[in-house]
Amino acid sequence: MKVAVVFDSAGTLLNTYRVAKDITHQVLMPAIETTTLTFASMERVLIVIPVHSKHIINAPPEMLLSAYLTENQVGFGISCTRKIITAEDIGDMLYADTRARVGDLQECIRNVWGICREENMLTLNSGAILNMAQKSIEFTITAGGWPFEGAKETITALHRMGVPTFIASGDRSTKLEIMADHLGIPRDRVFGVATPSVKAQIVSDLKNEYDHVVMVGDGINDRGAFRKADTAILTVQQAGSRPEELFSAADYVISHVRDVLPIVGSLLEHPATSRS
Repeated sequence: MKVAVVFDSAGTLLNTYRVAKDITHQVLMPAIETTTLTFASMERVLIVIPVHSKHIINAPPEMLLSAYLTENQVGFGISCTRKIITAEDIGDMLYADTRARVGDLQECIRNVWGICREENMLTLNSGAILNMAQKSIEFTITAGGWPFEGAKETITALHRMGVPTFIASGDRSTKLEIMADHLGIPRDRVFGVATPSVKAQIVSDLKNEYDHVVMVGDGINDRGAFRKADTAILTVQQAGSRPEELFSAADYVISHVRDVLPIVGSLLEHPATSRS
């Protein structure tokens, strides 16, 4: 039987620290789960901004973030949303925002640098949560990630078992490729800036190529992919609360990424255990 394993990145392969800044109340929100924050409102859209953090830090803090993005011709990727919306509508709102300033994002970046300075960070991503009803940036976001202990060894073990591994994540592709290189996952098996519906489609497409597809994730944005997968594994190695509906969608709940190995091993030995 041909088995493939799809991993989310942040919180699944990477120990991730995230911080958000509430633009309305000018309050920093450390150790926040950004997908849960996004899913709390149908009007929220989480985007990633493909720009180097040091470039943002060197920009004038009082400058409007929208002006900075426009002046530097910075695009965006849609990471997570419950709302059906076009990229054009998001862009129209993002580049016209008059509330968020570069300094708001700088504060997030400095917080992550301070918290994670002793960790071997592989990724550092910044972005924002837009509120389409308010027509403004509601939160600025930064996240830093470093591999969980055993993540690389788990990927190596799966490959030795003849099981290909994939990454499907809302993070931007360039950062994911750096992580994939470290873990030993081929870059052509990395899918970045994947919204929940895109993750689900990736799993569905892989089922046309493999007999059994396993999805491993940790957040509410993985629920759709869980439902499409033959086997859904929820990992709770990343600290934080999760909604009951996410547990209900999972076939297994694990506390360490290495716990994927015996599950996949059992599938290879007993193909009849397939959910589908």
